[in-house]
Amino acid sequence: MVRSVTAATATPRTEYALAVIEQETAELIGFGRLALDPHQQRGATMGFALRPDVWGQGYGVETVRLLLDVGFNDLDLHRIWGARSPINEASAKTMRAVGMVEEGTIREHVLKAGEWRDSVVHAILDREFSQRTSATADGHPFRAAAPLPEVH
Repeated sequence: MVRSVTAATATPRTEYALAVIEQETAELIGFGRLALDPHQQRGATMGFALRPDVWGQGYGVETVRLLLDVGFNDLDLHRIWGARSPINEASAKTMRAVGMVEEGTIREHVLKAGEWRDSVVHAILDREFSQRTSATADGHPFRAAAPLPEVH
């Protein structure tokens, strides 16, 4: 949490973190992060994590949509990307649901528990996000067929 508070007050700001709160109980159930990528102009990386007991309830999709909305509409970014473990099919499904495209695999990218692990990259461009947003009935990026949980 100290890192998020420090990042929120940095000038220029390069990182944005959100808490994912369950609306009815006000419990913290996860987080999302958007970090400007120093290696690409108008680019950022994003990531999210949720408590396992809330998986499959729409919080991941809503969190990623919010991160993309902040990145493209508030920060005027061109490209946002995220990486996942090759075995994390739930994250792949979430990123596909918001229009992110699987771009490829970074081989042996992360050292975890003494083992090298690959990462699969997904990304979306500003124009792709705009097209998806304008395709909804009212142009709002958070509309879905069924109501999704609230993210703060």
